[in-house]
Order: sequence, then C-alpha cells, then structure tokens
Amino acid sequence: MTDATSEAAPESTDATDWRPLPPRAKTLFALSHAAVGLLLVVPATILCLVSGVALATAIVVVLVVIAIAASLGAMVGVRRHRRTGWRLDDDGFAYRRGRWWYTETRVPASRVQHLDLRHGPLERRWKLATLVIHTAGSRMSAVSVSGLDENDAEALRDRLARQIEADDAL
Repeated sequence: MTDATSEAAPESTDATDWRPLPPRAKTLFALSHAAVGLLLVVPATILCLVSGVALATAIVVVLVVIAIAASLGAMVGVRRHRRTGWRLDDDGFAYRRGRWWYTETRVPASRVQHLDLRHGPLERRWKLATLVIHTAGSRMSAVSVSGLDENDAEALRDRLARQIEADDAL
C-alpha cells in the first residue's frame, strides 16, 4: 500500500507538487518573527518614559507589550511557514509564499548563474539552510529561500548546478 505523496512524480508540474518547508523550520520562522515583533517594545518604552507614567506601571506596560508583540510575531512566523513552498522541475525552480501578498517566483534553469548555501547558527542547530540562487539580469538578481532542509538545499543546489552545466555544454 502506498500513500498519495509517494506516488506523485517529483518532475510533475501540477499544483499539488509544491514541497513545504520542513516542520522544524517553523521554530526558526516563529523566533525570527517574534524578534521583529519585539521592535514594538521600543516605542512603548519611549511612550511610557515621555508620558511620566510611574515606574511600576511602565514596567507592567512594557512587559505586556513584550508578551503581545512576541506572541503576534510568532503567530505570523508560523503562518508564513505554513504558506511557503518550493518546486523543482526540468524547467527550473519555483518558490511561493504568502496569502494576502502572495508571491510566486519562477527561476528558469537557463537564467541561473551560480548558487550559494548559507547556514546561520540557528539554521545549523535545526539542520536547515538558505539557498541563494543568483540569476542573470539586474532586477531581483538573487532569490533567497530560507528554512529549507539541509539535504534538500544541497540536492537543489546540485541539481540546478547540473542543469547549468548541461545548458553550458549545448
């Protein structure tokens, strides 16, 4: 007995062959978005200091803002993780993300110039990587895909590199 996901050919181009990011990348997305949400703490602190609120009240307000901002940021990160996917086929690489501001980026294999893999400290911790695809042209000359499984990122890099070599050989 086989499940439906193993039956789909990796080279197919229908709408169901988008690969999601690995579940462990969800933590990285949540942490990074929570950190961005914490930027709201700075205006709240300044507002408390300028308004002359008592120190105890200011501390409570700032702690509440920290909790709310970090929670909202983490929720946004988890949703962004859920709405991000990639696909590799014979024509090239595709990357999509978002819901309200939906973006789908297609990189034809013939436009790929070179490829980089980046591993930040948190990515190394969770065995994740960022694949940077540098393309020909000046507008959006690089596509960066963070949160990929380390093995998937290496396989994508190697496969796209082989496609570049095959195109150069022609």
